[in-house]
Amino acid sequence: MTIARWAHHHTRSLLFVLALLVLGGVGSLASLPVGLLPQVSFPRVRIALDAGDRPAERMVIEVTQLVEEAVRAIPGVLHLRSTTSRGAADIAVDFVWGQDMLTSTLQVESQVNTLRPSLPPGTRIDVRRMDPTVFPVIAYSLTSDTHSLVELRDLALYTLRPLLATVTGVGQVGVQGGAVQEYQIVVDPGKLQAFGMSLSDVATTLAAANVLVAVGRLEDHNKLYLVVSDTRVQGLQQLNQTILRSGPHGVVRLDDVALVQNDTAPQYTRVTADGHDAVLVSIYQQPGGNTVQIAHDIAATLRRIGRRAASPVGSSAGGRVTRMEPASLRVVSVRSTFASVYSLSELFPTQCLIRLPSK
Repeated sequence: MTIARWAHHHTRSLLFVLALLVLGGVGSLASLPVGLLPQVSFPRVRIALDAGDRPAERMVIEVTQLVEEAVRAIPGVLHLRSTTSRGAADIAVDFVWGQDMLTSTLQVESQVNTLRPSLPPGTRIDVRRMDPTVFPVIAYSLTSDTHSLVELRDLALYTLRPLLATVTGVGQVGVQGGAVQEYQIVVDPGKLQAFGMSLSDVATTLAAANVLVAVGRLEDHNKLYLVVSDTRVQGLQQLNQTILRSGPHGVVRLDDVALVQNDTAPQYTRVTADGHDAVLVSIYQQPGGNTVQIAHDIAATLRRIGRRAASPVGSSAGGRVTRMEPASLRVVSVRSTFASVYSLSELFPTQCLIRLPSK
């Protein structure tokens, strides 16, 4: 019996099986993940190193070469490519196709961590496997005409990020831009010399007077209490009255040798949206996440935040403007490529500056 004759005698059975396959495909269509990019595991691991303001020549010798030598010993490494600049290095480790990248990433991280005692103190290391989830799928910019960039950044960090991170399928929520409030201390070198003090004396004293540390434990009525010493700066006036030196010739306070004022930390990047300085909130999805569903769930979360707010503000998503967010903040939904990020050259004044984070 030929295949054509067999198919002719079982036409109904074949049509029934075909109908089941079609119905199964239609039923599974709703559960298929939707993403901007296909889920591909690239055979590459990126190592980002930050060692402060170290010169590029010293960075190559003290950091980059050590990491490269350690990573080359990992099985499956095809080749390395590194870029070193002042205080920073970026190393791309390529593996052969078909390599188990989860295991390879753990091996790279383990090898780099064994070098920590040999690297300069304070070196920050970030090991990341390259796949489509390293790029944000959605980005929201926060702008305001009445609130400062410090308030916008605090809103993004302490209100929006914890709530958006709970959305199903969201792997990470990044915050970029804004400003960090701090105290700026401008030391007068002449007054400092008149009191016989140096800039390091001021910095050491301020560091020792602004700490939160556990100093012991107390036991009472079957309860154990932790004793904490909290000498953190609570305000500008308290910082001005910080005692730098005391002795038979009197007391030297901070306001005797320096001008203390509220300021923001130096910013080396600038984020703008719709012609305003903004704070960018980037959404990264988990591997296999549904981008469309993530966008819908985040929009619903933002609407719930807006209902709890005291006053409405503008929100733009894809050119449509609605009213939803608190305290005269405009939340603009954009792709991450729409935000304008500009590098700023930092100009350092001639005065001696000491910066402390403010509460």
